Amino acid sequence: MQDILRRLEEKRAQAREGGGTRRIEAQHAKGKLTARERLDLLFDAGSFEEWDMFVEHRSTDFGMDKQRVPGDGVVTGFGTVNGRLVFAFSQDFTVFGGSLSEAHAEKICKIMDKAMQVGAPVVGLNDSGGARIQEGVASLAGYAEVFQRNVIASGVVPQVSLIMGPCAGGAVYSPAMTDFIFMVKDSSYMFVTGPDVVKTVTHETVTHEELGGAVTHSTRSGVSDLAFENDVEALLQLRRFLDFIPSSNRAKPPIKPTADPADRTEDSLDTLVPANPNKPYDIRELILKIVDEGDFFELQSGYAGNIVIGFGRMAGQTVGIVANQPMVLAGCLDINSARKGARFVRFCDAFNIPIVTIVDVPGFLPGTAQEYGGIIKHGAKLLFAYAEATVPKVTVITRKAYGGAYDVMSSKHLRGDVNYAWPTAEIAVMGPKGAVEIIFRGDIGDPAKIEARTEEYREKFANPFVAGHRGFIDDVIMPHSTRRRICRALAMLRDKKIEDPWRKHRNIPL
Repeated sequence: MQDILRRLEEKRAQAREGGGTRRIEAQHAKGKLTARERLDLLFDAGSFEEWDMFVEHRSTDFGMDKQRVPGDGVVTGFGTVNGRLVFAFSQDFTVFGGSLSEAHAEKICKIMDKAMQVGAPVVGLNDSGGARIQEGVASLAGYAEVFQRNVIASGVVPQVSLIMGPCAGGAVYSPAMTDFIFMVKDSSYMFVTGPDVVKTVTHETVTHEELGGAVTHSTRSGVSDLAFENDVEALLQLRRFLDFIPSSNRAKPPIKPTADPADRTEDSLDTLVPANPNKPYDIRELILKIVDEGDFFELQSGYAGNIVIGFGRMAGQTVGIVANQPMVLAGCLDINSARKGARFVRFCDAFNIPIVTIVDVPGFLPGTAQEYGGIIKHGAKLLFAYAEATVPKVTVITRKAYGGAYDVMSSKHLRGDVNYAWPTAEIAVMGPKGAVEIIFRGDIGDPAKIEARTEEYREKFANPFVAGHRGFIDDVIMPHSTRRRICRALAMLRDKKIEDPWRKHRNIPL
């Protein structure tokens, strides 16, 4: 018995050592934590239960039969994060460069299958050189098995990818199918083909960081939701993020008790919107003043800044917030903002998270670049996402809501449940000046007449009362009461149910 126990402890020690002291030191020298150190930071102290510590690869080619490390380059298991069950895998770059073998993939698939069965989120800590070349097609088959699990788990349990090292080639498609992707600056990158191949094929010279670094993907491509400074910040923020989302599509979002009164008023909001309709203001100020304790977890903050998305809480309940940002492109909707907003709305709808929409949108961004880029189809994604969403939807129009963009932003016509407007709201087909120049084009040569007509149009249409007369707005509310009115609406909608016609799935305009 003692001999068996000694061998067991030796195996455990070997697995914990990963690729050995030299490779661990090399990992630390790059400013990166090891796979197990990352899991220690992510999970509540002492809660992580490791599975498959003794799994080894089955390859015998190219001398692999002489290179076996228990665990085979990935640590898998479950534990609690802030007291809630979470499954995770953490790739170990010190073992075969974190490369994925058939056995490595089987370990990941096992925890994904179990997470779906019990209804718990899956977190992937990615740090891998890609498919293990020595195993050939077996490693590619392993990737495809993981991809299939990503698709089956989509909309069933939340999936979060934290890219903490290289992620290239086919490896990028597993994170791409998860719900959220976070990256670490200067130590993580994602791309389908690396700089050397790019130079050979297109003759472009580009660095790893420029091609697929955290800053690139969080500001230019929109692939990454957030970029963090280092491993520690990324893992601590991931713990905070997981606190906002439910465990599965059958669970309600977590409730966090708060001392912030649901009926709190905020008098400063009465002067937030400038008197000049062409002057911008920061919509984040409104968001921070209405959510519980000013706690707002913004996503994709560096990308498509004309729309703001993220999670907050109202009276302790998680809500998804989508808001036009007048500080960027005057809050116009464009291709990137429509895609960004649509993806977020669909996540919230899949996981029972109510959606609060704050509207100040003058329309869709005009121009050949937008039209040639497919703004019609991309804009339809946001419209489609709002129209199909059955979770509680509360909308507040603060200023402009013009044209088709008014319709798109969770209007009453897209099954918005409660739609409020501030007294400063302007709900119309277009802005007063543009409308007058079309209706009274014969008077364009007379500035005084145009000015008078513009004032007349503004009085008649550029206000919330025409929409209120038709029942398209449920109430015109004072800005200072916004938090109280939203909290009441959400409480009323808590048990909302909608039955849609049966279908296999919708065909969103991708």
